[in-house]
Amino acid sequence: MLVDEEIENKEIAKQYKELLRISYLQLSREDKKLIRLAFNTAVDAHKDQRRKSGEAYIFHPIAVAKIVASEIGLDATSIAAALLHDTVEDTEYTLNDIERLFGNTVAKIVHGLTKISHLKKDTDISLQAENFRKMLLTLNDDIRVIIIKIADRLHNMQTMDAMPEYKQVKIASETLYIYAPIAHRIGMYNIKTKLEDLSLKYTEPDRFNAIKNKIEESQEEQKQYINSFSTLVKESLDKENLGYFIQGRSKSIFSIHKKMQKQNISYEQVFDKFAIRIVYQSDFKDEKFLAWKIYSIITDYFTPNPTRLRDWISSSKSNGYESLHITVMGPNNKWVEVQIRSQRMHEIAEKGYAAHYRYKQGNEGDTGIDAWLNRLQEVLESKDSNAIDFVENFKLNLYAEEIFVFTPHGDLKSLPQGSSALDFAYAIHTEIGSKTRGARVNAKLVPLSRTLKSGDSVEIITSENAKPTANWLDYVITSRARNKIKASLNEEKKKIAEEGKEILRRKLKHMRINMNERSIRQLILYFKVNSSLDLFYRTGLGTIDNRKLKEFATTFNNTFLNFFKKRLAGRPKPKITESKEFVSKYDKLVFGKEKQELPYKLSPCCNPIAGDKVFGFVTINDGIKVHQHNCSNAVALQSNFAYRIVPAWWVDSSEQEFTAELVLTGIDQKGLVNQVTRVISNNMNVDIKKINFYTDEELFKGVITMRVNNKGTLKKLKQQLLKIVGIEKVGRH
Repeated sequence: MLVDEEIENKEIAKQYKELLRISYLQLSREDKKLIRLAFNTAVDAHKDQRRKSGEAYIFHPIAVAKIVASEIGLDATSIAAALLHDTVEDTEYTLNDIERLFGNTVAKIVHGLTKISHLKKDTDISLQAENFRKMLLTLNDDIRVIIIKIADRLHNMQTMDAMPEYKQVKIASETLYIYAPIAHRIGMYNIKTKLEDLSLKYTEPDRFNAIKNKIEESQEEQKQYINSFSTLVKESLDKENLGYFIQGRSKSIFSIHKKMQKQNISYEQVFDKFAIRIVYQSDFKDEKFLAWKIYSIITDYFTPNPTRLRDWISSSKSNGYESLHITVMGPNNKWVEVQIRSQRMHEIAEKGYAAHYRYKQGNEGDTGIDAWLNRLQEVLESKDSNAIDFVENFKLNLYAEEIFVFTPHGDLKSLPQGSSALDFAYAIHTEIGSKTRGARVNAKLVPLSRTLKSGDSVEIITSENAKPTANWLDYVITSRARNKIKASLNEEKKKIAEEGKEILRRKLKHMRINMNERSIRQLILYFKVNSSLDLFYRTGLGTIDNRKLKEFATTFNNTFLNFFKKRLAGRPKPKITESKEFVSKYDKLVFGKEKQELPYKLSPCCNPIAGDKVFGFVTINDGIKVHQHNCSNAVALQSNFAYRIVPAWWVDSSEQEFTAELVLTGIDQKGLVNQVTRVISNNMNVDIKKINFYTDEELFKGVITMRVNNKGTLKKLKQQLLKIVGIEKVGRH
């Protein structure tokens, strides 16, 4: 392909001048000098490179820089980094060269962009998810890295026609999966819309073209509708001496497609295909007042739908979006959404981060994007979450609509729609979340799973004894809460596994089995668990109990004996003397009246074993030493140091706390429920979770759900309940 270099060079120079002209931010002389140096460096670096379409490669970084300068509106540093974004990856220039020429900030952004480009392109979903996480980690360095990468992706999407179809579909799918959600969350709605529409163009071309054609056909009709709306309200708006303009905003092709798909309707049945936008000039202090004044004027002419009012001026979205949305019955008796916003709000909605940066001095405090980035860092650094779970949770939080709820002190908190009281607790602080015992919403006690609504006032009740359970994962939707609960459960699992390992070692020792690599491997296979951690954890919980371990021991010993039988085949059989194996069911020591588990050592003077009658002796330097009751030193210790003796008992660790449901039936008596609850309350280690009594004429039936330590406790409780006058039968549900 022949190229006229003179024409091409003129076009490159023209594009450079346009880049400076269309910049959203005011460029100083130093800014222009920096951009000029970056432009010259990029031209030199890419001088021998061409794109698949045949054009000079330099047109790509210039195009990306134009998107960064105008559509996103970043600063001169970002424009320079955009021009240089492919130099380190694709040319002979090194990162040291970039740092020497442009300084640390530009070099850091280019380095971040290079790291993203080096991520593997053709990967399965789990690797792609992991790469997504790594890419987001660049946000910790400089958010401009990810914004320039989004601009780079947009230009690639705009110039994909020369690519084979399979690559178009892959890149478009990746864009929908990763880049569009981030653009949405940062508040770059224009870019997000373009990314989504272009993705649909390549993933579902027929649907894209059909919707696009219908939008174009209805444009004249929409224009007339906006004119008729404007004509009615113009006079009243003009009387207020407002600087304003009214424009239409068509719903994007992709959003119409999603609505058609979700509601299973035709294009004609999508009623909110466009909205009317009123943008007014205002000082920062008068913005809210003028928004509601315009609202009042609009509702004087058109009847509003009270259920469709969205006030994002009093409480902006967490990405900084501010606007007042109302839906009114407009001309021709058609519902139409009207968006009311100031010029500042409009620029933030259009540009996102850049407009935040520009207006930040006029509005002190963190912008929405800054607050979001602070929260994001904690999520990104979570090492316990699976990569795919991470991406799905992260994307859920990116796209979720928001609700606004209050703390007891009146502070406003933003959460994704569908969040529970437990999500709120973790949003306040991790420690509060992990110690949550209950919640009050609007002064009423509610379950932790209660879904919150905008305007709710939420108070979290905490307890030092509370800790996360696996059920909590069913109560939360935010990635922060899920990650923290999972991390806590993993810690608890490791702790139980450590105890379980010691329990297993002692139990195997009683069964004449050494705990080594071979026996652990056999245990993993026998109990069909995934790892030694799972094995120890289940032993710690008691789900792998004495009975199951005895069954394993029989199998293990038989396998061991069969091995030697084969080795000793033909040899004379040795004389075997029978020995009766003793296996104690007791394997855990508890101390004191509260039967606490405390650190201890077995005393070498009497070497107590599980099941022996024992006591604990508190030494000065060596913690609790455990002695047998008939130890030779017992009398001396108990007579001289009685104040240091601690009662101790061996218990069966497999008897874990479990939920039981008792059903009581009999003849109704006055005060019966009071007697029942008193009997249960007087029993140690019984925790009532739910109680329900109802009568039918003279008969009653009661169902009590409780947590008990073991079957012995339950049996004793049943016997005591049967002594109450009127109760005829007590049974398990």
